[in-house]
Amino acid sequence: MRSMIKQIVFLFCISGAIAQVQEEVNPPENIKTIVFRGPTEDQFPVIQLGESMTLEFDDLTASEQDYYYKIIHCDYDWTPSQLLKSQYIIGADNQRIIDYENSYNTLQPYSNYRLTIPNENVRLKVSGNYLIEIYNSYSELQFSRRFVVYKDLVSVRGQVKRSRDFNFLNEKQVVQFNINTAGFPVVNPKKEIKVAILQNHYWPTALYNIKPQFTIGTELVYKYDKETSFYGGNEFLNFDTKDLRSPTFAISKVEFKDLYNHYLFTNDFRYDSPYTYFPDINGDFVVRTLQGDDVSREAEYTNVHFSLPYTNEIGLDQVYVVGKFNNYDLGEENRMTFNEESGKFELTYPMKQGFYNYKYVVVGEGAETDMNLVSGNFHFTENNYLILVYYRNFGDLYDSVIGIGSVNSRNISN
Repeated sequence: MRSMIKQIVFLFCISGAIAQVQEEVNPPENIKTIVFRGPTEDQFPVIQLGESMTLEFDDLTASEQDYYYKIIHCDYDWTPSQLLKSQYIIGADNQRIIDYENSYNTLQPYSNYRLTIPNENVRLKVSGNYLIEIYNSYSELQFSRRFVVYKDLVSVRGQVKRSRDFNFLNEKQVVQFNINTAGFPVVNPKKEIKVAILQNHYWPTALYNIKPQFTIGTELVYKYDKETSFYGGNEFLNFDTKDLRSPTFAISKVEFKDLYNHYLFTNDFRYDSPYTYFPDINGDFVVRTLQGDDVSREAEYTNVHFSLPYTNEIGLDQVYVVGKFNNYDLGEENRMTFNEESGKFELTYPMKQGFYNYKYVVVGEGAETDMNLVSGNFHFTENNYLILVYYRNFGDLYDSVIGIGSVNSRNISN
């Protein structure tokens, strides 16, 4: 009896480990500029089954190390699905990335790696949530990234509204949408269909488990207010280092010490300032240079200097500089330090030449993260929202993605 209990506990522990949520892992300091795209410019691949996507990254050790990739299929909640690898992959993963080359004509040497899927070794068979993991030659996980594969089986139409909640009238945006399932057999939509809503492809604030309010024929209607609301945030700050030697509107001066150093103008707190529309790319970045033709392998790395005034609101809290360029990582490398001489929080961060969006994030003593303490929240802010539609019939082994929708708050209405 005791041995049977031990076996049950052991099996329970194994199943618990297998069911672990697959979070994105951020890389060590030597790996920079992870570019992960499908057919669009967005740095989050949402690809139709059969479409191509590309993962690219730099290793600043420039030692031509071997890197390998693995692919994991996940369910709606980002736990690994019950599918065997042969059921979601044609071919085999755990292959070495063979497309790599050292940089040339750069002060900072690096090795640039590029992986395209599908390739001669791997093709994907089913839709759903996926995770790609990159390992070094010692089988140590270096980083991982999520992506989504879908089939275009249902249509999604939506719009962004101003919140009707009086407490958040000027701060929040509400996503309202319809899913048309015409031509796709759905018997019990409240059980078979699930949705996820993302603001600017940022997973930590994604909304899940929202049931349709009601159905009209083949239309599932989601006209919630509080349940599908997001803080508006503010437009991202930005700078451009495509020209190494010339300051731009955001760069106060350029110095050369081993590498080029770009000193940004000190940013201001914007939470108590009137909202000002300034076009951004919603936290993303684009590598570009005027000094070479092969952007991936000729763009230079520069030290970018960020600064933010000290205020009593922040006090002893920790301040980070984040964006898609570091996957919004709240790690030591991205944490600002207080300079007593200048009275400012400062950070120096190596970044490849290009156009970058960034923002300041504050983490309080209770480990509470405030994404918009510095920038403020405004319902006018231009944000992009992605709606993912998942389907699972009774007896299915995994959650498929049967449609996507995209709406923007540029034309927000009351």
